[in-house]
Amino acid sequence: MYVLVVYDVGEKRVAKTLKFLRTYLNWIQNSVLEGELTESQILKVKNGLNKIINPYEDSVIIFSSREKRWLSKNIIGREKNPIDNFV
Repeated sequence: MYVLVVYDVGEKRVAKTLKFLRTYLNWIQNSVLEGELTESQILKVKNGLNKIINPYEDSVIIFSSREKRWLSKNIIGREKNPIDNFV
């Protein structure tokens, strides 16, 4: 499943949140990551985030689609972290 994660967390939890999410997803912009995950990986991500964030102050939004091809991505300006396939 293609997943896009957007987060807005307290300053003290930003680095820990990013480090955790980067173990599963590709960082593409400040507080935004994307990638392909299985259902069990999505559950691991949700459980891990619940241990890191403060649910009364922080916000994490997980967008998901069965396949990446059903979403279009248009970048205006510089792409912060391009994801290239190396052969």
